[in-house]
Amino acid sequence: MTVHFQREIDHLKKQILAVGAVVEERIAGAITAVMQHDAELARQIIEGDDEIDRMEIDVEEECLKILALHQPVAVDLRFVVAVLKINQDLERMADLASNIAKRAEHLADLPKIEIPAQLAAMSKRTQDMVKHCLDALVESNVAIARRVCSADDEVDQHNRQMHVLIQDQMRENPTDIERLLDLLSISRHLERIADLTTNVAEDVIYTVQGDIVRHHHRD
Repeated sequence: MTVHFQREIDHLKKQILAVGAVVEERIAGAITAVMQHDAELARQIIEGDDEIDRMEIDVEEECLKILALHQPVAVDLRFVVAVLKINQDLERMADLASNIAKRAEHLADLPKIEIPAQLAAMSKRTQDMVKHCLDALVESNVAIARRVCSADDEVDQHNRQMHVLIQDQMRENPTDIERLLDLLSISRHLERIADLTTNVAEDVIYTVQGDIVRHHHRD
């Protein structure tokens, strides 16, 4: 491997981690906006979406440049291919954070509703998965990546419980339906973010070990 090629790979790793850090921040902000009924924070998250789109394009262009100029093989090729996929998954996570923020903004304009403990627990678990999938990527750590994959079932379970809870509350409080639908939508978006962190974790395993892992427990 040439020094120049190694420098470009290191730069690519820094780029994808920068995208990950911004996405992690956006998800945390969107969840905080929900929990604190903060319309202003929600708007900031929604307006920041363009920045992620620009970063995603920069990473993709860097990947394509490396593939064209250096024609990497083995672990280096797997890394560049994985970054292309992870880049897309992070951008989709950012879109979901924006969707959560839109629901938070809507909720903030309505009479305050208590956030179910179930949703708070689900938010915390999803944020942990986002953090850990990025840790796995930084450290090329298969053990952390496998723990992220295992945690996905827990988030799925939270989402199913939220569905039951919201349906019960709709029957008991028909006047709250609009707000309850927002909460249900937030739950679905969190579940999707968790799925995407699992994609990232699977790509880390592929990069390090060359194993193609498929997650079989998604709804």
